[in-house]
Amino acid sequence: MSNHNPRNFATSSSPPDPDHDPNFPSGDPSTSLPDPDELDFFSAEDPLHTPPEPLTFKRKQKKTLFPLPARAPPQRSCWPQRYEDLTAIDWIFEYTKERQRLRVLASSASGLLGYVTKLLDASQVWVVLVLTGLAVGALAAVIDVTTDWLGDIKYGYCASVDGGAFYLSKTSCCIGYEEQAKCSGWRPWSVAFGVGSAGGKWFLEYLVYLVLAITFAMSSAVLVKTYAIHAKHSGIPEIKTVLGGFIIRRFLGVWTLITKSLGLVLAVASGMWLGKEGPLVHVACCCANIFIKLFPNINNNEARKREVLSAAAASGISVAFGSPIGGVLFSLEQLSYYFPDKTMWQSFVCAMTAAVVLEGFDPYRSGKLVLYQVTYSRSWHGFELVPFVILGVLGGIYGGLFIKANMMVAQWKKSAHWLPGALSQVAIVAILTALINYPNDYMRAQCSDLVSNLFSECSKLTDDQFGLCKTGAASAGTIVLLIFAAILGFGLAAITFGLQIPAGIILPTMAIGALTGRAIGIIMEIWQHNHPKFIAFNSCEPDIPCITPGTYAIIGAAAALAGVTRLTVSIVVIMFELTGALTYVLPIMVAVMISKWVGDAFSRRGIYESWIHFNEYPFLDNSEEMPIPDIPASQIMTRIEDLVVLTATGHTIASLTTILEAHPYRGFPVVSDPRDAILLGYISRAELAYNLQISTQPPRSLPPETEAFFAHQPLADPRTTLDLRPWMDQTPLTLPSRSRLHLAVSYFQKLGLRYVLFTDRGVLQGLLTKKDVWYVLNGAEETRRTSGGGDAGGPGTTMLGAGAARESGEGEQEGLLRGEDDTDPSSPGADAASIL
Repeated sequence: MSNHNPRNFATSSSPPDPDHDPNFPSGDPSTSLPDPDELDFFSAEDPLHTPPEPLTFKRKQKKTLFPLPARAPPQRSCWPQRYEDLTAIDWIFEYTKERQRLRVLASSASGLLGYVTKLLDASQVWVVLVLTGLAVGALAAVIDVTTDWLGDIKYGYCASVDGGAFYLSKTSCCIGYEEQAKCSGWRPWSVAFGVGSAGGKWFLEYLVYLVLAITFAMSSAVLVKTYAIHAKHSGIPEIKTVLGGFIIRRFLGVWTLITKSLGLVLAVASGMWLGKEGPLVHVACCCANIFIKLFPNINNNEARKREVLSAAAASGISVAFGSPIGGVLFSLEQLSYYFPDKTMWQSFVCAMTAAVVLEGFDPYRSGKLVLYQVTYSRSWHGFELVPFVILGVLGGIYGGLFIKANMMVAQWKKSAHWLPGALSQVAIVAILTALINYPNDYMRAQCSDLVSNLFSECSKLTDDQFGLCKTGAASAGTIVLLIFAAILGFGLAAITFGLQIPAGIILPTMAIGALTGRAIGIIMEIWQHNHPKFIAFNSCEPDIPCITPGTYAIIGAAAALAGVTRLTVSIVVIMFELTGALTYVLPIMVAVMISKWVGDAFSRRGIYESWIHFNEYPFLDNSEEMPIPDIPASQIMTRIEDLVVLTATGHTIASLTTILEAHPYRGFPVVSDPRDAILLGYISRAELAYNLQISTQPPRSLPPETEAFFAHQPLADPRTTLDLRPWMDQTPLTLPSRSRLHLAVSYFQKLGLRYVLFTDRGVLQGLLTKKDVWYVLNGAEETRRTSGGGDAGGPGTTMLGAGAARESGEGEQEGLLRGEDDTDPSSPGADAASIL
């Protein structure tokens, strides 16, 4: 066998964190592997060393709500129970495992008992979905009320005549007042401190606003850093990675849920340019993951688990926008990697349940699910399509520029090692935001209040807090302030999204788009008012307002959101559910379409895909738009001379144990012999290690020198030998060695494969892994690869537990990403429920 080894890569670390968090997973040099030249094939002629102690696999028996039937098959415990960090699941294997479980369940009992057993088994998913919807709706209501109160505390407090109303927000405190300025129950801080002069009032209120804003922001950052580092950011890029088939440990745990919820309330209340919509998706998935653990049949199957998480994500958007259907479409369009038909129905049930619960709580005491739900009494005119198209162009330009600016800031923070730590960065941005926000009326308000006012019609806006309904010369000043606030908001949002706090980008994007849209709407209103005889305005009726600036705001918000996220259908449906106006669906569609086209001219990636790429999460996009190099797959595959391959015979338990100790790859191709290299199958590390372990224990208690083999041996005594054929995948998916990369990528995308073997007339030629493909498609450099473990050609991570025919996981012997624990197991974030 040739000793040529053209692919000698150093060990890489796990994806770098943009905030330089020291607790983020990093590569461990101790995990590097010996040069593949040291050992190519393992057979009887290989020198054996003293075998180490057999690997052991400990499983904790957890109490479950619905235990398995008494006649459950004994091989049930042989399925893999846990994956290592940043490893991929095998979708085909997981669905095969589920089909086998259902067959066993169908044959385990008959009659009434069998029917009840099947009914209980089928109801488990729906119980999880309903419980998730209930929890998400309740949590969203609590978050809304608490955020509203803390946001208003920066300006004053509620003081009723008989006291005891300190916990009320300004809106709740001033119920019954058409103008909140005349509300006698609300006390600004200047009144509370007895400051009478105008200058003193302004200075004191500015100071209190500044102090509380910084306090809230820093409290959120400290919570994230102390208890759950995965609670930072939006969470949607990570959720996309998880739903794509990868494991991110502690990302959906109890401590992450608690920290995300509390940190989100504080971060939004600080007045920073961030939103709670994206983080609510993360919160919803955390709730679902916790309830899943009550049902082992779902928890032990990674494919079914991801179906439930997709449905839970829909409930997060449902409560964020008050849009159940939009939530289902958002999950389908943005988050889900594989979305079976049944998942859409499950998503609908979960989203509907969450919305009904939120409606029951009525957090705003207005009957609205979200603060910025509006209705319009007038329709639009044909000539308005021109400004709507302009808004679409501006939304696409904004989206493209924002993504570039945000990524430049993140890259700068990553490369500038002289920058202060994550907490200091939050403090600096919070101070800057508070200093800029307070003098500007539009920026001083919470984003949800601002968007609500921008969307409203002047005829229905009884309390014009922002001067949006001024007429004449005063409206020109309003236009300038709106555009100025949009520009400042752009800059603040670009430096805020990516800080070590829970932060979404959807609501700030809508606010910036709404500011721009309202400005253009006012311009159109002034133009029509001053030139009513202009030919374009012939369709306007006299003495009736022709232009509704609020509609321009909502179309501008939709265009900006499409430019940043590159979503289309879900945005249109969400905006329709927000307005309830079917007549405005067409202009929203036009603006969203134009915005996506213009945004795609800047970059094919939306903001979430850009962060996935920046963090180097191993997510393989399954869209048809991904450009694939027109090259043979053999150019990037790991060739046979660089693989650790097992021969069919010539092994003992001791020699195989030595192989596992020396090479932490997560799987090995099996060939007939080193000379012919006819591919016989593939065995994962989990199945091999499990069988070696149980074979040396009672009842078999085979000695280490026992012969082990992967091919039929007619003279072998089954009592004194170890036959590993039942545990080997004897029909692994293979492609001809001359196949193009495009075909191989299609297999990975559509089938959810972890690896593909390449053969030439049955002779093994090489192996290609999902992460190999990911690196090629994402333009990563070859020098960033590592020779650390995995299945024959991928990352150096292993899966604990026992397996059956195939191992779920990512990466073969050419290791790419290795996930290490970012938190000490004894820390609060390392709870049992935190493993996805």
